[in-house]
Amino acid sequence: MKVLRFLLFPFTILYDFVTRIRNLFFDIGFFKSTAFETPILIVGNLSMGGTGKTPQIEYLVRMLQERHTVSILSRGYKRSSKGFILVNETHTAKAVGDEPLQYYKKFKKIHVAVDANRVGGISKLMTSVNPDVILLDDAFQHRKVQGSCSILLTQWDALFVADYVVPTGNLREGQYGACRADIILVTKCPKDFSARKQDAIKQKLSRFQKKIFFTSISYAKTIIGALEMQTSALKDFNVLLITGIANPTPLLDYLSGLAVCFQHLKFGDHHHFSAKDIQAIQARFNEMESPKMILTTEKDYVRLVHVLTAVSYLPIETFFLNGEEQAFEAIVAKSLK
Repeated sequence: MKVLRFLLFPFTILYDFVTRIRNLFFDIGFFKSTAFETPILIVGNLSMGGTGKTPQIEYLVRMLQERHTVSILSRGYKRSSKGFILVNETHTAKAVGDEPLQYYKKFKKIHVAVDANRVGGISKLMTSVNPDVILLDDAFQHRKVQGSCSILLTQWDALFVADYVVPTGNLREGQYGACRADIILVTKCPKDFSARKQDAIKQKLSRFQKKIFFTSISYAKTIIGALEMQTSALKDFNVLLITGIANPTPLLDYLSGLAVCFQHLKFGDHHHFSAKDIQAIQARFNEMESPKMILTTEKDYVRLVHVLTAVSYLPIETFFLNGEEQAFEAIVAKSLK
């Protein structure tokens, strides 16, 4: 696979050239970028996925929702619908996308909308809801909107500075794109990430001259869904783990660290589970010895809960290393003024 990717390097050069020209046209004003009176927080990455955007969006919601009316606008990746939709209780993950539905179900004080046209979607949100702040999910490359603050995520062990543009690598645009960020978050770090390793990463990112923070993921102490229990009790079950996310490795490592006996069925990111998929999952589950359970991620849960009655999920949250959440939040708060 790696050999094939490098054979495609000429296409990488072409793709990189096209994205550079596109960004240049935005930089010089040849392509229009729209500014709004409402503060816009942009969360995204340079890579194709798996950096932890969803828990970071949720962190921002928790941070802001008590003092501000918050809306989230997403394109609704792989949704079956078109145009602008304000998510409500009748919508399914298939109709509006798994992440938007997850946000809607999790946070009752906010509004969630989907629209591939971010400029139009923001305008419609301002007309229908008039929020104090809008979070743009996975929109770092969406240059048609001028953000108040752009937050770029990169995974600690898959830094964008060590990658190539697609198809040779996994970057949506070249490393130069990081210059547009106001903040770089190094995500999914080990909880005991040493100061030496952090400094080494800061050195690699230093040429972008951005404020750099390090974050990690915390798994919840309680499983939610068909079976609700303490996470520590998972080791007493035979677990069928279902994932349809870009990078399930941290979850696999976490379950292994808990000495959980699990079988893993891995699907692609944002996978739409077909009837055949569900039959295969159910057949594998039926073969397992009791006590047993089906476990998934929160993002997958919203797609599976209506077709698998025995499914539960393990929630996650982002937290900052080095006690730097206040410094991060101060930068974000300043951008809202």
